[in-house]
Amino acid sequence: MNLKQLQYFVRIVECGSLAKASRQLFIAQPALSQQLSKLEEEVGKTLLIRSAKGVVPTPNGAALLQHARFMLRQLEQALVIARQEPGSIQGMVSVGLASTTLCALGAPLMRRMRDKYPGIILNIVEGLSGHIAQMMRLTQLDLAILFGHDAAPDLPHESLLEEDLFLMLPQDSPLVSQRRKSIRCDEVAQLPLILPTGIHGLRRRITHEFEQRNLQMNVVAEIDSLSLLLLCVKDGMGATIKPISATMMEDRLATGMRHLPISDAHLKRPNYLFSTEHERLTPATIAVHTEIKETVKFLVNSGQWRGVQLT
Repeated sequence: MNLKQLQYFVRIVECGSLAKASRQLFIAQPALSQQLSKLEEEVGKTLLIRSAKGVVPTPNGAALLQHARFMLRQLEQALVIARQEPGSIQGMVSVGLASTTLCALGAPLMRRMRDKYPGIILNIVEGLSGHIAQMMRLTQLDLAILFGHDAAPDLPHESLLEEDLFLMLPQDSPLVSQRRKSIRCDEVAQLPLILPTGIHGLRRRITHEFEQRNLQMNVVAEIDSLSLLLLCVKDGMGATIKPISATMMEDRLATGMRHLPISDAHLKRPNYLFSTEHERLTPATIAVHTEIKETVKFLVNSGQWRGVQLT
């Protein structure tokens, strides 16, 4: 698949017929039809329904159309950015991040943007993932990192990384032997746990994993404030289940904290980078979108953001 094929596909759909698209693209209709066939062969699905009245996209074609438009718009804006001096790109870009993501990404992204794009005002919005997703759907944000591809299904998105979830407790906690390097689900269920409330996506993910094993968790407190939750864990009130990013912002919370993998559970959290509709993308938004990906890649590859895998 190449960009030219995507350009042809988008134009065919917008024109509603191969004949009209071939005239606008200044390419012979048989050659255009051949390019479309190659694209369908590579995708492995029929993308257009052809009739005497023209063509309309299939459900698979409609899905590809949305992402193709976004990719082409990104390319167009990327060329604009490449031709400009970084300081000449201006504007405000709103980015939604959950608290744990903010701990890992917030400050490094701010530093990177100030160094490379001083004309861009970055507006970072911290919140629960469900609230961030709603803000994206209501076009109140330009970009967001969310934890499910269906968080805002009508918006362009791409897989960013996958986080491992760990049992967290103080190094000197008597709850788990110092010799242990990992822990099982049934053992975790017996510990006093401090978790976020059920409206939090992370809590639902954890609950689902334990319910699949018919295990009842011993939840002693529910706290949606990340800093307060970690302080309570640090003070020995219980353990929690979080990605390592949760402790990256403050050394006082990270120091002396153990991160035990849960050996018999697939406790991972996927992260997706969502963008606003392609019609609303600006050079500033594209620049921030690129820098988010580059900052994440740097943090992971340099070992600063541990317990994650790039996807």
